[in-house]
Amino acid sequence: MRNEFESPLIKRYASKEMSFIFSPQYKFETWRKLWIYLAESEMELGLPITQEQVDELKSHATDINFDVAEAEEKRRRHDVMSHVYAYGVQCPKAKGIIHLGATSAFVGDNTDLIQMKQGLILVRKRLCRVMDKLSKFAMEYKDMPQLGATHFQAAQLTTVGKRACLWLQDMLIDLEELNFLIKVLPFRGVKGTTGTQASFMDLFNGDEEKIMELDRRVTEKAGFERVLTITGQTYTRKWDNRVNQVLSSIAQSLHKFATDMRLMQGVKEVEEPFEKTQIGSSAMAYKRNPMRSERICSLARFVMAQVNSTAFTQATQWFERTLDDSANKRLAIPEAFLAMDAMLIIAENVTNGLVVYPKVIEKRIMAELPFMATENIIMEGVKNGGDRQELHEEIRVMSMEAGKVVKEQGKDNDLLERVLKNEKFQKLGITEAKLKEILDLRKFVGRAPGQVVKFVGDEVLPAIEAVPDWNVLDAGELKV
Repeated sequence: MRNEFESPLIKRYASKEMSFIFSPQYKFETWRKLWIYLAESEMELGLPITQEQVDELKSHATDINFDVAEAEEKRRRHDVMSHVYAYGVQCPKAKGIIHLGATSAFVGDNTDLIQMKQGLILVRKRLCRVMDKLSKFAMEYKDMPQLGATHFQAAQLTTVGKRACLWLQDMLIDLEELNFLIKVLPFRGVKGTTGTQASFMDLFNGDEEKIMELDRRVTEKAGFERVLTITGQTYTRKWDNRVNQVLSSIAQSLHKFATDMRLMQGVKEVEEPFEKTQIGSSAMAYKRNPMRSERICSLARFVMAQVNSTAFTQATQWFERTLDDSANKRLAIPEAFLAMDAMLIIAENVTNGLVVYPKVIEKRIMAELPFMATENIIMEGVKNGGDRQELHEEIRVMSMEAGKVVKEQGKDNDLLERVLKNEKFQKLGITEAKLKEILDLRKFVGRAPGQVVKFVGDEVLPAIEAVPDWNVLDAGELKV
C-alpha cells in the first residue's frame, strides 16, 4: 500500500538485524520465553506446576497466534492479558499457570531490557567494524602530511592517518562506554505489582529466600548477570536514558567524523565513495556531493534529540509508575537504535572506500607552508651568522607582501621566491637546495606517524579484538 506512512528507518536505513530486535515477533516471542522461565523456576522451587505444563509452553514459544491476541486486545484493551489468553489457547494444560504471580511489567519491562541489551551488542559490533576500517586507513596514511586546521584556518601540519585517529579516539571512548553498559545493564526480574513481591510472598508462604532465588533463576535464564533489588512497578526509567545517552555519544562521534569528511571533500582532499552512475545534483552534473556523510549528520541529530525524551520520562515518573512512559518508550528507544544502526552502516560504507587525493593535499600544504617555515628559515640564517632580529623583520615584511599577493591578487604564495631573491638571506647560504631541505614535509608533522602506530596498535586494535564475535552479524535465531 502507498497511502500510509512508512517509517524511513525501516524502509530505507536500518538493517534487518536491528529491525528484527524491535519487531513484534521478537517482542512477543520474548514474552513467551519469560513466561517459560517463570513457570520453570516456580516449578523448580516447589510450586504446583508440572513438567508437562512447562513442556507445553515450550512447544509454542515461537508460533505466536497474533490473530487471536489482536482480537482479544480489541475486546480487553490490554496487550499483556491478550497475549496471556492467546498463549493459553495454544497451551490448554498450562493455561492456568501462565504469568503466575507476575504483573505486566514482568514481560514488558524485562523484554525492553533484553531488546536494549541485544541492540547495544549489535551497535557495538557495527562500531567495531567502523573502527577496524578506520584503523587500516589510519595506518595506510600515517605518514602522509596534511594541512592541519584550527578554527578551520591553516595550522601546523598533521598527517592523514593522525587525523583519522582523532575520530578513532572518540569512538574508542564510546566502545568503552558500550562495554560497561552492556555488562551492568540489569534485569528487572520478578517483582510483582509495585515491586514489593507481595504476590510471591503469598505463593511461597512468606519464604523470602525462595523468592530471591526465583528472581535469581529467572534472571540467569534470561542471560543477565545482574538483577535489580529495588523497583517500583517498573525499573527506573533512568536506564532508558542511560542507554540513549550512550547512543547519543556515538552519534556525536559519527557526526564529528562525517562533518570532517564533508569539509575535506569540500576542499577536494579526501572523498567518500562515489558510484560510477551516482548523480550529485539534478542541475549541476559535475558535483560530487558528500551525501553519505550528510545522511550520517542528519540521523545523528535525530538520535541526539532522543535523549531529551527519555530524560523527561525519567524525571516525570510518579511514585511507583505512571503510564505516560509507555507511548514515549515505543518511539524514543527503538527509533534511536534503528537510526544508530543506519548511521553505523553508512559509516562503514564510507570508511571502507575513502578516496585520498595526495596532489591536492600537497598543493594546499605548499600554499601555506612557506609561512609556517619562516622560523625554520630564520634559524638556518642565524646558524650561518645572521642576526635573528634583522632576519625576522626581513621575513615579516616579505610575508605581509606575499600574503597580499595571495589574498588581493589571487596568485600563488611567492614568499619562497622573495626569500631566494633577498640579499641578506643569499649571503647566509639560503639557496634553493637549502630551502628544499628546510621544507621537507616530514620535519613538520612531529610524532604524528609514531602516534598513529602506537595508538592503533596498543589501544584500538586490542579493544576491538576483545569484543566477542565483533565481525559476525547474525539476524538468525532469537537471542534471549
